[in-house]
Amino acid sequence: MKSQNLILLFIFFITSMSPLMAQRYGTAVGLRFGNNSLGRTIGITGQQRITQRLTLEGILQSDFSRNSNLSLLIEKHHPVISKRFNYYYGAGISFGKEESFEKMEDSNQIIQTYGNATTGIDLITGFEMTLLNTVLSLDYKPNINIAGREEFFRSQIGISARMVLVKSKEQKKKQRQREKAKTSNQKNSTLPGIGSIFKKK
Repeated sequence: MKSQNLILLFIFFITSMSPLMAQRYGTAVGLRFGNNSLGRTIGITGQQRITQRLTLEGILQSDFSRNSNLSLLIEKHHPVISKRFNYYYGAGISFGKEESFEKMEDSNQIIQTYGNATTGIDLITGFEMTLLNTVLSLDYKPNINIAGREEFFRSQIGISARMVLVKSKEQKKKQRQREKAKTSNQKNSTLPGIGSIFKKK
């Protein structure tokens, strides 16, 4: 797994040197593959850019056995080589159904339970690159338990591939159109009031 991560990072750096092949995104949805000491997960990830450097990300993932969770994160992005290759970090909240391990000090036994409703705080940091219509990312996502399981800390490494649904330029264009329409409506709503002053009675 470590060698695969290093190879992926190397590919990121090399391919990001060609900005003509890439484009920024506004909305992107795809798959995320996670790995930690408990096993591997697969899930759906979606990112929505809300400002130039801030995105919202939702991750729904499961190992289809004992652990499933939903994470809602806000992330800040900083360009490394270009606007299309950047590192990011963020935090959010997570909810899940997870297994838990409790160590009994008296008997030196570990009690394992399943289906625990958990709530926690997720942190995330990673690198991402937008290439053609795809956003590729490698992240490290620690989880701090608030309720539901015995272990206070768990972490996960994830690789994601998302398809760009809305480009950054398209999103900005739609925002400008909405602002223009709003301004136009405000002007139109004031005109009848002004015009009524000069109306003949």
